[in-house]
Amino acid sequence: MIDKKLQDAINHQINKEFTASYTYLAMAAHLDGMFLKGFASWMEKQSEEERGHGQKLLRYMLDRGGNVQLSAIPKPEPKLGSLREVFELSLTQERENTAAIYDIYELARELKDYASQAQMQWFIDEQVEEEKTVSDILGRLELAGDDKSALLILDDQMGQRPKESATELE
Repeated sequence: MIDKKLQDAINHQINKEFTASYTYLAMAAHLDGMFLKGFASWMEKQSEEERGHGQKLLRYMLDRGGNVQLSAIPKPEPKLGSLREVFELSLTQERENTAAIYDIYELARELKDYASQAQMQWFIDEQVEEEKTVSDILGRLELAGDDKSALLILDDQMGQRPKESATELE
């Protein structure tokens, strides 16, 4: 059975993952409205990935005999701004997510819950990848500057992101 404090922290993280998924979906809609279909497609796939993370934590909680308590998901920001601002918001969200996962890992360490530490290590590794990917995109947007041709090339490349498979989330 999982410790109550850890259960509460993981339930909170499940909510954060589903909230991130919902936010990425709003970002996708916003970018689609800006005629950036490739960036919108990338965000839709990111939304699916975050939802998968929430489901992975939910399944872990059930496997440990925990009580899953889903919370309301907040409404995404209605005004998302420019393409760069959208990705800056994405990076902020990923960094906040990383900090929350570190907190859960630390709690699991204090409780000597080795299974939860191992589970959170997977998420820590995933967050390194998430932050790097978004940082790289921001760097490429910086390089493109106001060059609309470069932006269209990036948009095309972003649309080629493969869909994550369920096995990649295990």
